[in-house]
Amino acid sequence: MEGTGPIRTPDQRLRVFVSSTLKELAPERKAARAAIEKLRLAPVMFELGARPHPPRELYRAYLQQSDVFVGLYWEKYGWVAPEEQVSGLEDEYNLAPSNMPRLMYIKETTRDRDPQLVTLLDRVRSDDNASFKYFTDADELAELLEQDLAILLAERFDRSRAAPHSDPDSPHVRRPSAIPAPLTQLIGREQEVAEIRGMLHSSSVRMVTLVGPGGIGKSRLAIDVAAGMTAEFPGGVVFVPLAPVDQPGLVTNAIAQALGVRDPGDVPLEDKLVIALRHRRTLLVLDNFEQVLGAAPLIVALLGAAPQLKVLITSRALLRVSGERSFEVGPLGLPTSRRSRQLPASVALFVERARAVKPDFELTPDNIDAVERICVALEGVPLALELAAARVRMMSPASLLQRLDRQLTLLVGGQRDLPPRLQALRSTIEWSTQLLDSEAKSLLFKLGIFAGRFSLEAVESLSADDPIDVLIQLSALVDNSLVRQQDRNGRTYFALLATVREYALEQLEAAGTTEELRSRHTRYYAGLAARSEQSLKDKGQAGTIARLADERDNLRAAARHLLEQQRWDDAADFAWNLFVYWWIGGHLGEVQTWMDAILGSGAPVTRRSQAIALFFTNAITYWQHPGETIVPGLTQSASLFRREGDKVGEGFATVSRGLAKLTSLPPDLAGAREDVEASLELFRSVGEGWGEVLALVTLGRVDLMEGKTDDALEHLEGSLHLSRERQDGFSTTVAQHHLGWAYIARGMIDEAERELEDSLEYTTRVRHHEGSAYALEGLLGVAAARGDIERAGLMYGASEMLREQVGMFNPVAFAFDRRLVEQLRSGPTRDAFERGYAAGRMLSPEEALAYALPKAAPVGGAA
Repeated sequence: MEGTGPIRTPDQRLRVFVSSTLKELAPERKAARAAIEKLRLAPVMFELGARPHPPRELYRAYLQQSDVFVGLYWEKYGWVAPEEQVSGLEDEYNLAPSNMPRLMYIKETTRDRDPQLVTLLDRVRSDDNASFKYFTDADELAELLEQDLAILLAERFDRSRAAPHSDPDSPHVRRPSAIPAPLTQLIGREQEVAEIRGMLHSSSVRMVTLVGPGGIGKSRLAIDVAAGMTAEFPGGVVFVPLAPVDQPGLVTNAIAQALGVRDPGDVPLEDKLVIALRHRRTLLVLDNFEQVLGAAPLIVALLGAAPQLKVLITSRALLRVSGERSFEVGPLGLPTSRRSRQLPASVALFVERARAVKPDFELTPDNIDAVERICVALEGVPLALELAAARVRMMSPASLLQRLDRQLTLLVGGQRDLPPRLQALRSTIEWSTQLLDSEAKSLLFKLGIFAGRFSLEAVESLSADDPIDVLIQLSALVDNSLVRQQDRNGRTYFALLATVREYALEQLEAAGTTEELRSRHTRYYAGLAARSEQSLKDKGQAGTIARLADERDNLRAAARHLLEQQRWDDAADFAWNLFVYWWIGGHLGEVQTWMDAILGSGAPVTRRSQAIALFFTNAITYWQHPGETIVPGLTQSASLFRREGDKVGEGFATVSRGLAKLTSLPPDLAGAREDVEASLELFRSVGEGWGEVLALVTLGRVDLMEGKTDDALEHLEGSLHLSRERQDGFSTTVAQHHLGWAYIARGMIDEAERELEDSLEYTTRVRHHEGSAYALEGLLGVAAARGDIERAGLMYGASEMLREQVGMFNPVAFAFDRRLVEQLRSGPTRDAFERGYAAGRMLSPEEALAYALPKAAPVGGAA
């Protein structure tokens, strides 16, 4: 169609393309138009609907200019024109851009739909960009469409607003755990949600525990409660999944991980959590606490130290501590009478889950009795209902009920000691697995060995000796709701619900195969660590760390298994291969405890393992102890690496010894220079570029401490050039932080500001708060050099708050700004500096970083 250019609405509003047949859905089209216009959006609707002879070029142009696709469907597929393969209705769906969000609405019917429409609706179910809901009349459609468009626009706004701060491939992302996005609608829990939120609103309630059996819906309920309270907790609503945690002592690490608090081993992690939470109004959601009840004192301690903190817990058992308020989560409502037009919650949930696998599933007079009896047999337990509904694709409700009745009678008989609801759930899980073929069932049990999410490659490693197509069997488990699928950072991962994982582990124990599978699991993750070692130091660093972070729970499980089996040498190699990941990710404190176990075992280990353990237990402790106390350990580590011919290991131990000498009192500058120059030579002799950057930065630091600014500039500019050449964002920012102070020392204030702002822009984008704190401290020096004392104070206050929130502190020996701050806090500059400092501590991280960047407007009147 010639002349078809961009089609714009007069006021440039967002456009919503509505696709439907005309004659059967005229009232619904009118209601859809009204709902769209109520939100001040622009409906794009052809007056003739999807016509027999569709003007394809016209509506293709309209589709390409639209922002949202809305599909309305009932019984008719529409006419297929001559020489066309599909109707105009399906053609519009096909031509919609693949990345356009699609809201699909299907009108309930008691008659048969056109077969072609049923096929189209089956496609909709597998469309990742589409959601679909059922409705009964035009009024309900209008309400659904208005709600869904409002939610969609809010999500898109949040995403665009956060875009500059979120780089999923970055290794430095340190954001509080997002509340998991539910894949399904919460049904039948409106009253419970209101009651729990009411409890959390009360000033006298600090901790609420949702208690109930597995599969009753505690986690899903907690997610919905928390999602609606984000505005009331400006310090964050933080979800902490505890299902992968099997030891109470590891709960501290899980909470720190969710909050973005790092553990480099400088101070106890619990103290860091207190510092990070004490000034924040935060809601912690601790999911699946029943297996770590021994960590209850930690939660009490955090509540005592952080007066604005509140905690929402899901557990099968109460913590039984002071201040705990319990809320029992019961089953969904069961059928009692059909007088009400509203479906009982259990039936509504079954129908919704059935439609997820069979979009044309309808409640009819022929099947409603069977559906209701299924819900009663399963005691209204949500997970049991979901597992049963997943079978609707293959069998009718009547057939399902017949098989379920027989299996429940058979299976529950041996579990008389369990409460009825647990009998129903456990029996449904067991029944669901019995309906699988032997290969899928075997794979499900093997998946119980994973902690947290896992990749397809990891699954394949468990079944390397089995002649099965793992992907096909895994798909069957997903289709039957026994395994959950999720996409993260461009990769597909899978996970088991805690209840299903428990059952799978029981089957492994009964078969006596647990240890064999644990060994396979450990072998895979040890191999992943070995394969990752080099990419952690080059341009693949960001993607590698993102992948390792996604499987962090399994990495920890592998490390613990190696230690439990007293495979000390393998444990040391595993830790060493991931050294860069532990460092950048802020996990060195945890690794230190593993290495302490090796050194404290008294068992014979190789020289290499001893060198690695000594490195980890000493190289990170110069943050805590005077350097001279750890120099002997690092000297021994370097010597052992040298005897093994490992120049990379020797280089890292040597440069770390140089850093330790800088923290001695007084600093041993000559000894530090000697060590760093030796490490630089070692790194260059084997082409270890990442180590070379580290050595050059450290050498520049020594130069600055000795007042040799020309030498410092040479070394630091060299490190910056090399890190940029290697496309390593992390080491680039480290070099820029040091170079900024070198420029300040030379009076090159504009150059310092350029490097520090460039660094801050990157660390802000990837939310690497520690790097942002270093950049703010450098900009403090820039502001002071220009005489803007209040701005300098604001930079310092903001950097201090950032450090507290992520648990990273700058030792006196490593702080370029410490002497300058002492000067500004004395004499005539004191009042201006303190005003800025107080304002800086009041800013959120986002406000502080936005204020510091060029052309940013003052925030909240600060400064």
